[in-house]
Amino acid sequence: MKQQQQQTHNKMGLILLIPLFYLLFSLSSAEIAPKPGVCYGQLGNNLPQPSTSIKLIKSLKAGRVKIYDTNPKILKQLKNTNIQVSVMVPNELITFIANNQTLSNNWVRSNILRFYPKTKIRYVLVGNEILSLPDNVTWTNLVPAMRRIRRSLTFFKLKKVKVGTPLAMDCLEVSFPPSSGKFRLSVTDSVIKPLLQFVNRTKSFFFIDVYPYFAWASDPVNIKLGYALLEPNVSGYTDPVTGLMYTNLLEQMLDAVYFAMKRAGYPDIRLFIAETGWPNGGDIDQIGASIYNAAVYNRNVIKFLTQKPLRGTPHKPFVALPSFVFSLYNENEKPGLGTERHFGLFYPNGSGIYPIDLSGKTLEYPKGLPVPTNNEPYKGKIWCVAVRGANTTALGGALSYACGQGNGTCGPIKQGGKCFKPDSLWWHASYAFSSYWAQLRESGATCYFDGLAVQTTKNPSFGSCKFPSVTL
Repeated sequence: MKQQQQQTHNKMGLILLIPLFYLLFSLSSAEIAPKPGVCYGQLGNNLPQPSTSIKLIKSLKAGRVKIYDTNPKILKQLKNTNIQVSVMVPNELITFIANNQTLSNNWVRSNILRFYPKTKIRYVLVGNEILSLPDNVTWTNLVPAMRRIRRSLTFFKLKKVKVGTPLAMDCLEVSFPPSSGKFRLSVTDSVIKPLLQFVNRTKSFFFIDVYPYFAWASDPVNIKLGYALLEPNVSGYTDPVTGLMYTNLLEQMLDAVYFAMKRAGYPDIRLFIAETGWPNGGDIDQIGASIYNAAVYNRNVIKFLTQKPLRGTPHKPFVALPSFVFSLYNENEKPGLGTERHFGLFYPNGSGIYPIDLSGKTLEYPKGLPVPTNNEPYKGKIWCVAVRGANTTALGGALSYACGQGNGTCGPIKQGGKCFKPDSLWWHASYAFSSYWAQLRESGATCYFDGLAVQTTKNPSFGSCKFPSVTL
């Protein structure tokens, strides 16, 4: 209501004010055009060559691309394309670079200088979601490594290249309501404040990976699907402290980060959405991961980010939000839950999973896409079995691993046990996978085993052999 009163208070004043705001932010944000880019991950054994991939990126009308390394084949293909490029220092080098300026200089010389400026490298990201890892030695070396890389870029006179690091939303201890946004106490003084100080001093960005999908999937009862998908005309949320009204989950999550930075003493640092997206598929026990929902989310998020004049968020209106949509391909070698392998805009064969245009010029709702069938949680039993035709050596190793975990995981498939027969590797591995998953799923175990396992609703039990299952 407060916002509505402000919006209707003085029409003439508003007419004069909006162009002024727009002009100011247009001038100050000239280098950060909001045109979304795409994340080009490479964790797949069936992905096209970089030359084909760059053609696909161009077909998306992407303004920028982010890679998770400094793959020379990709960087060469990006020469003279006018696509802004983000590259990454691998996690395992952070501690070494933090303590060695010569190593930092050599890394920049080998991975940036040799391609610049024909390849339009604009961002060097040091590590990926470091604070989501248990290695707190790397945590404390993160900002020192960023300082080293920055000095190296300055030494080579690469003034247009910014340094940052992408963090996940788990860097926050509190995110709801947005006005209560606060960083994790364990890293605020040791990592976050030095990071914000560095970003502020170098006029860089706070890079954040923001996935409304995971927030919604963790609480689909209280968070409405339309709110997470950025659908129009859905009931919003009003922050009880600020009175700011939120119309979608993305802007709510972004403002939580803004308020956390404000609480840490840095209210004016710019945000860069390092990753966002929605899975086009997943495991049976994963809600809402579908081609239709992915198409709707990405269509809406592109509209949100490219709106003119700039929309920003309720707390930071009119501010550009540069971004990357995750990801270019479905990557079949990504570990973890099934959704991890289903965020692509393209299948590995280069065909589009659904129509998408990152420029924001084509915003029609997707047509002819399969209606989602998993917007409600699956109810029933699920088993985890071995993939048919899997490599026998790898399957044997996975069987040994599963049997070495849990409590009596593989007792019934030992000789003389109820599930020993049929005496086949596939049968024994399937039992071991189901038993392992049923015991340890609540502790974070997945039905994946490096791609050797798959979920099924078909009961593999036979005779007196009863396979353990997960019941939802």
